[in-house]
Amino acid sequence: MTQNMESKISVEVDMSVNGAQKHTCRFPQWMTFLVRMVLTISLFTTCAGITDISYASGSNVPTPSEKNNQKKTVYLSFDDGPGLHTKEVLDILRKEEVPATFFVLGEQAQRNPELIRAIVEDGHALGNHTFNHNYKQLYSDFKEFWKQIKQTEEVIHGITGLRPNLVRAPGGSYGHFDQSYFDLLKQGGYTVMDWNVDSGDSRRKGVPASEILRNATKVPAGTSSVIVLMHDGGAHAETVKALPEIIRYYQDQNYQFDTIKASDQPVQFRVKSEGAYASRKAPGKAWIAEHVEPNSALWLAGKELKVEIGMAAATLHSGEFRIEEQQIMVPLRSFMKKFGSNARWDAETRTATVVWKDRTIYASSISGELTSGRLGQAGETMKGKVRSQGGTTWVPLRDLLEQMGLSIQSMKSNKSEWTVKANVPVAAASRGNITIYV
Repeated sequence: MTQNMESKISVEVDMSVNGAQKHTCRFPQWMTFLVRMVLTISLFTTCAGITDISYASGSNVPTPSEKNNQKKTVYLSFDDGPGLHTKEVLDILRKEEVPATFFVLGEQAQRNPELIRAIVEDGHALGNHTFNHNYKQLYSDFKEFWKQIKQTEEVIHGITGLRPNLVRAPGGSYGHFDQSYFDLLKQGGYTVMDWNVDSGDSRRKGVPASEILRNATKVPAGTSSVIVLMHDGGAHAETVKALPEIIRYYQDQNYQFDTIKASDQPVQFRVKSEGAYASRKAPGKAWIAEHVEPNSALWLAGKELKVEIGMAAATLHSGEFRIEEQQIMVPLRSFMKKFGSNARWDAETRTATVVWKDRTIYASSISGELTSGRLGQAGETMKGKVRSQGGTTWVPLRDLLEQMGLSIQSMKSNKSEWTVKANVPVAAASRGNITIYV
């Protein structure tokens, strides 16, 4: 062999796995090229089994596997109701066990308060769609738009005790909103939410169900969060026909169904700089200071409330609970439904009854008493705690948990939510010493 072929070089090969030792091998120089080539092929083969090259080099591009497993969410939304077809929509959603968001008109809510209550009691979300849907009034002056938002808000509050701060502009914000509409509503504590999939059910009269289905399932490429626009107000019988197939499509595509929250990232159309309303003027500073700035205080308590009972957990969003006299008040029916129970309402005695495991809980809106019994035995009575408004029964969270035979283990708060953890108390007597302060 020549001197070059006989000379030795060191090649350090990292064959460590989970901290195993590195190994140093010595090869004749003539084998260097072969060794390096083998190592390079081996390295690429190993990396390919883990991830793609772009991800390994620091890119945030997901792998094909990650793309397939990416969480996909669909939000079904219905505008212009409650109306002729709202009950049919609710029946389908109940059967399919799918939640939705209803952007309601104030004048329709006044006419159909029982449907507003049914929407809330079934666990769906309410949004504000102005009072009368009149484009000329709403978009000629922001003051009129604000007036109708507040008018509808008061109607909903009178029926349910809730104040939705989720807003959808009639016809969508594009061509109707300028930046001042977005800015002032946000300053007042509201979230404007448009859509990214239009079912087309309101483009003309008598749009057939087949067309509605086709449009409602046209998801833009790369979209993992889908907001579908549909209508339950007016003549939309074809929407009702298409709804089961729309739900089935998103189920087959492994989407999760959810309600829209004011805390969600807004889906908003861009501002159109020119149009019929380009010449309108924004409200003055004095009007904003009087109406808009104080309004955000309605949602100062607008954190989410997360309640954990053992391994089960439920979240109440802003507007779904109240803060009264340093107490958290929750709507009895919708709260219990989140934990797999339900409430029955007796109109004659004006009492709501809930069965929770081996307990029966009674909330009387006449006496204001919250009581419970266990296997036929009388439990504690708490007076003056029950509030009834517009068919919704409100009770203090702490008292309700106690009547459920639970105790509050801890309560924590951060910028976005309160977290209440409850468990079965070691001693029943210890339950009476827990107080919630917020």
